[in-house]
Amino acid sequence: MGSTVRFNECNPDPAHSPTDKLPIFGLLALATAAFIALLTEVMPAGLLSSISSGLRVSDSLAGQFITAYAAGAFLAAIPVTSLTQGVRRRSLLLLTIAGFAAVNAATALSGNYFLSIVARFLAGVFGGLLWSLLAGYAARISPAHLSGRAIAIAASGATIAVVFGVPLSTFLGGIVGWQGAFGVMSALSLVVIVWVIAAVPDFPGQSKEERQALLAVFNIHGIRPILFLVFTFILSHNILYIYIEPLLRPSGLSGSVGVVLFTFGLGSLAGLWFVGMLVDRRLEHLALASVLIFALAVVLLAICGNIALAIYPTVIVWGLAVGGFATITQAALARFAGSAVDVAQAMYTTGWNTAVAVAGMLGGLLLDGPGTIVFPWVVAAVLALALIGVMSMNRALQRRR
Repeated sequence: MGSTVRFNECNPDPAHSPTDKLPIFGLLALATAAFIALLTEVMPAGLLSSISSGLRVSDSLAGQFITAYAAGAFLAAIPVTSLTQGVRRRSLLLLTIAGFAAVNAATALSGNYFLSIVARFLAGVFGGLLWSLLAGYAARISPAHLSGRAIAIAASGATIAVVFGVPLSTFLGGIVGWQGAFGVMSALSLVVIVWVIAAVPDFPGQSKEERQALLAVFNIHGIRPILFLVFTFILSHNILYIYIEPLLRPSGLSGSVGVVLFTFGLGSLAGLWFVGMLVDRRLEHLALASVLIFALAVVLLAICGNIALAIYPTVIVWGLAVGGFATITQAALARFAGSAVDVAQAMYTTGWNTAVAVAGMLGGLLLDGPGTIVFPWVVAAVLALALIGVMSMNRALQRRR
């Protein structure tokens, strides 16, 4: 089976062949699974003081709830995805969602810090596997000419979690406590399991003959430019996003981080909607536009970063650039990877998480050194590399036609 075969041509079961309409109910089930995964990841940020007091640890140790999740996702995405290529796809998806139900329930019931950290690490393992599955699954259950829009719908759950996740977790914690909030997530996972069984078709795993080695997938034409683009773009984004509070100090808005990030999130939702409408017809243009619009936001930040009224339109522009980026690059990845999309997506997930980690370290070094005044210029330099990546990806897409 060639690496450029489309998903719908790979499906041997006519009963599961998609029509010319998107399977909205099934895609929304995938979007809800993405919402659970990302909310599980970010929820401790809104519950930090409650977790620290409940487990009798410092805020810094409570913050390791997020680190443990990220470590699990980073370490597990590629090996676990490679090892599970032969498992039926819906069974693996259900196992992943059930894993979230189990680890969130364990977190809700545990009063021991070490056990909670282990549960968080395992949550990251399930998260890494889920991100490796979602884009390919959305494309498999949808018409080939609408696969990009399908990926956008499935990704919308993660974007909504980015926008509303921290305030929602804070709200839940105020009502049912921090452990109760994790319990709610566990219960929601059980609902999604029923939803997936009812609305998402099954597909066989790959036979040994069909599976491709990691290096073979990495060497598929077009894969490397996408991974390079993802690394440079997400590195640029997170240098700003992780250190948004010190970046806002010159404008006097460091006490309004929540409002600024909410504004960014609204821009992201608008960007995702716009990309979802056009990604199947204008993929190359959208990819280039995302980098250029982000560069515009960086220039605005460099020039007007000390003006409070300029910050909000700047972060809206930033959000427009970032909101649909994952959909754009995942849609491109699906076109090149074909039947090896899950393994390719695992590389994508690992590259994304590596970029986040590098951004945290690099941003910290810059913050301790010259300070936030150089952030926009460093990000602009990295975005220049992202521009090279997007042009390389677009050339590969054009040659593939």
